[in-house]
Amino acid sequence: MAELAADQHVRYIVTVEKKKDSFESLVMEHIRLNGAYWGLTTLDLLHKLHAVDAAEVVDWIMSCYHPESGGFGGNVGHDPHVLYTLSAVQVLCLFDRLDVLDIDKVADYVAGLQNEDGSFSGDIWGEVDTRFSYIALCTLSLLHRLHKINMQKAVDFVVSCKNLDGGFGAMPGGESHAGQIFCCVGALAITGSLHHIDRDLLGWWLCERQCKDGGLNGRPEKLADVCYSWWVLSSLIMIDRVHWIDKEKLAKFILNCQDKENGGISDRPDNAVDIYHTYFGVAGLSLMEYPGVKPMDPAYALPLDVVNRIFLRK
Repeated sequence: MAELAADQHVRYIVTVEKKKDSFESLVMEHIRLNGAYWGLTTLDLLHKLHAVDAAEVVDWIMSCYHPESGGFGGNVGHDPHVLYTLSAVQVLCLFDRLDVLDIDKVADYVAGLQNEDGSFSGDIWGEVDTRFSYIALCTLSLLHRLHKINMQKAVDFVVSCKNLDGGFGAMPGGESHAGQIFCCVGALAITGSLHHIDRDLLGWWLCERQCKDGGLNGRPEKLADVCYSWWVLSSLIMIDRVHWIDKEKLAKFILNCQDKENGGISDRPDNAVDIYHTYFGVAGLSLMEYPGVKPMDPAYALPLDVVNRIFLRK
């Protein structure tokens, strides 16, 4: 089996950040805060977070903050959205710098997006999706502010999106999809509500996502994609069914998607690499306890030592 080209991946992540006029930087302009989360978490998983200037990163994160609303935009001058707000909180958790936040202001922004039925909108424009339920619950939990929402209604909405195949969709009646399943299982894990899941039925659906090449797909009849190494594996771990897939074949698939010379991981072998798939590839290896990679928390999508620091600190 190929080995993880950790040093090359670190160099690739640090270099992408510096090339502001590169194609990858330009197409990620509107989601730069998400990109920061993917890249910096990968560095931390590879024990190389010190490769960046923490103070510089924190200053830039706070330049994306909207003090009037309490939310974060995807880049400087962009409108606030719960998606970027979670990425900002997660990055600040990596650096142990939640102290720079007005925590109640940020928590009030997220809590204010909860709707009457328990669902969450992504921003003031009102789009509803189970992704936003997970994002809101994860953000508030990391900030120790879950009491600001109606948690029972939040759980009830997520449960209403469960399908007959055991999976979950973006809305009630929506098609089961591995990404949405992670969001719903993660939301139920964070709220202590995993008893609503049929673990065997959902576990069967998730393990059926493994393709002949060892990779995982997001829905039936789709090609394998490295990012589902995270979405599927984390869900299987949370419901205690991860032993139902062939981890060795999956690890081989991820490692075969590496650019071993220049660094980075692609969605499938021989395609162009990007930060998104680099993060999810390394995160997937972490969930499989790959040597040299820090362990990840499957619900909070952060290194386990970071999550322990947040919740176990006296």
